[in-house]
Amino acid sequence: MNRREIMLLAQMRSLPSVTITMPTHRTSPDNKQDPIRLKNLVVAATNRLLKDFSKREVEVVLKRMDDLASEVDHEHNLDGLAMFVNRDFGRVVRLPFPLKERVEIGDAFATRDLVFAMNRTPRYWVLSLSERPTRLYEATRDDLVEITEGAFPMTFSLPGGGVRLPEAFGVNPSSKEDHYHEQFFRQVDQEYDRLTKDDRLPLAVVGVERYLAFFRKVATKNDVIAEVRGNYDHLNPHELGKVVWPAVERAFAERQAQVFQRLEAAISARRYASTIGEVWRYAHEGRGELLLLEEGYHQPARLSDDGMNIVLSDNPEDLNVMDDAADVVVEEVLQKGGQVVFVPDGSLSAHGRIALILRY
Repeated sequence: MNRREIMLLAQMRSLPSVTITMPTHRTSPDNKQDPIRLKNLVVAATNRLLKDFSKREVEVVLKRMDDLASEVDHEHNLDGLAMFVNRDFGRVVRLPFPLKERVEIGDAFATRDLVFAMNRTPRYWVLSLSERPTRLYEATRDDLVEITEGAFPMTFSLPGGGVRLPEAFGVNPSSKEDHYHEQFFRQVDQEYDRLTKDDRLPLAVVGVERYLAFFRKVATKNDVIAEVRGNYDHLNPHELGKVVWPAVERAFAERQAQVFQRLEAAISARRYASTIGEVWRYAHEGRGELLLLEEGYHQPARLSDDGMNIVLSDNPEDLNVMDDAADVVVEEVLQKGGQVVFVPDGSLSAHGRIALILRY
């Protein structure tokens, strides 16, 4: 599940909408408890629905919820599970990060826990470049899930691949083949850009040097964080994740060190903001280029009536108070095209645990 899918879920409106989230386990014997926990949460949701609605009003929701729960294969659980059900829609998703055990019922699905976990978990895209075929994966640490939307997976079908090159006097076949490969990997880049435009993340590129060179030549807008050289077409997603993640992890660490240098330069140029209130104002205006946030920083707060200021609060139970304003700032920066880097606790103490490098 990516950011675009979560945004679509958040926009659905139907009363009642049921959201169930829970932590799960990847291996036995721990995953033996997962079916029981899910069943208990479904029972809790059922009891709440029958308390607030007539059985006739929620009959479709109850049946869809029971059917989905019974279809879950807990032998393939990851670290978290979420169920979304209303009269017209039902979906269960497995996620590579843990979620709180929670049942929520309202007129919309509760997605904040997914957004929160997603924001604070290392995520990136992987393109495995190949003629047959090039594959796109959504990655969380070493967990890869293949994306089979749009044109992916993409097979090279131009001359020089499965199609014989045209023969003509004076034509260099090698030059022609290079031209067709460039054309193919340009199509790959364009389709990748289209599919990921609502969830901009760093990109790891995998492939033999020749394919990497073609991709470098045609792809100019992507944030390539790592290149992994070699032919790994034979690996499944789990095996490929084990190969790619060490290179990406090193790159994330190097990038984390570099952002402090960027922050110092931005401070010297007076092109930065600090403390959550000031950061929110600039992020809301769309001026945030790079947000630095301490990993453990959480701050209950509420928005002012005009939405331009954040007012800190010590009472997260208040209906008008956001559980975590820091996470809201993260979402604002990401939605307006900025980047976010989490840094060790204590490293931004002079800035109120949060800092924003500005575009202007």
